Amino acid sequence: MDIGSGVSSAYTSYLSSQASSKLNSRIKTKDYSQSSEDELLAACKEFESYFMEQIYKEMQKTVDVFKEDKTSPNDTLVDFFKDGAIQDLASTSTENEGLGLAQMLYEQMKRNYNL
Repeated sequence: MDIGSGVSSAYTSYLSSQASSKLNSRIKTKDYSQSSEDELLAACKEFESYFMEQIYKEMQKTVDVFKEDKTSPNDTLVDFFKDGAIQDLASTSTENEGLGLAQMLYEQMKRNYNL
C-alpha cells in the first residue's frame, strides 16, 4: 500500500465516523418532544440522508472489487473526493425524492410525541 492510499483511506474513515458520531450525538442529546414539526422533519431527512449514504458506499464497494488497475495515480484523488460526492448525492436524493423513509419516520414521531 502506498502512502497516498493510506492517507485517503484514513481520511475516508474519519469522515464516516465523524458523520455517524454527529448524527448519534444529535439523536441522543435532543429532546424531540419539544421540537417543532420543521425540526422533526429535518432530523428525519438527515437520518434518511445518512442511511442513503451508507447504501451508496456499500454499492461502491461492489464496483471497486472489479477494478483492474488499482495503482493508478488518479485513484488517490478519486478516493479523496469520493466520500464528499457520495454525501452530496445522498442529501440531494433525499431532498428531491428520497425513499419515503423520512416521511414515514416523521409521521410516526408526530404520533409518538402527540404533535
